Amino acid sequence: MESWVRFNAQSQAKERVIRAAQYACTLLGYTLQKGGAAAELQKTVSQLEAHMSLSRKLLRLGNSVEALEAAKRAIHLSDSVLRLCLTISHLNRAMYFACDNVLWAGKIGLVSKLDQHKWSQRSFRYYLFALILNLTRDVYELHLLIECEARYRAARSPPSPRPTMPTDHLLSHSTPDMLAWLRRQLHLLVTVLHSNPPLLLDLLKNSCDIFIPLDRLGIYGTGQGFVGACGLASSVLSILTMVHPWLKLKP
Repeated sequence: MESWVRFNAQSQAKERVIRAAQYACTLLGYTLQKGGAAAELQKTVSQLEAHMSLSRKLLRLGNSVEALEAAKRAIHLSDSVLRLCLTISHLNRAMYFACDNVLWAGKIGLVSKLDQHKWSQRSFRYYLFALILNLTRDVYELHLLIECEARYRAARSPPSPRPTMPTDHLLSHSTPDMLAWLRRQLHLLVTVLHSNPPLLLDLLKNSCDIFIPLDRLGIYGTGQGFVGACGLASSVLSILTMVHPWLKLKP
């Protein structure tokens, strides 16, 4: 099992590069369409995108095994929220890859009379559930780090006693106080994300990725151009975490 996981990690790097190229073609096709380019050129770009999508499906064969192994590791985490989010996320990824493998078999003719639209929608649903859980995990970790940073600042500079205000002055002071609180929270957020690049990259990557299944499932249509830009951005971020493993969020 470990040897398969190591082999699969090598194919993942190639898959990420092809994914970046695929969504670059999606963005290019949208740009060419808006610019009124020749129909033949648009068709060539569309065919290139389809070939890259099929190549990615081939490289993802067996990814369900790795996702199941990741779920087995996540179920032993001590933090209950992380344990729940990561375990169910990996299980959804396993189902997504399994549906994707069936779809690949249908596209190359191994499975005849396969309802490709149904299996595509099914795979995107599992993909969407996994991304929602990943974003939940990111927000949870961000919340914990913000609380930790706030406690650290409070310990360094104890709050000065605030003068009591009459009741009739509370309403007039509520807006400035709220703005000051928002500024403090924003500063905490920026500080935490700046000091935790893996969390920042994971949050950005998942935020970009989630628009892809939302568009494909018809839940929130954004158009090919936006999907292409989001897919390209998330692919570049994924490649960055492979080139620099310390940028990958753990566990």
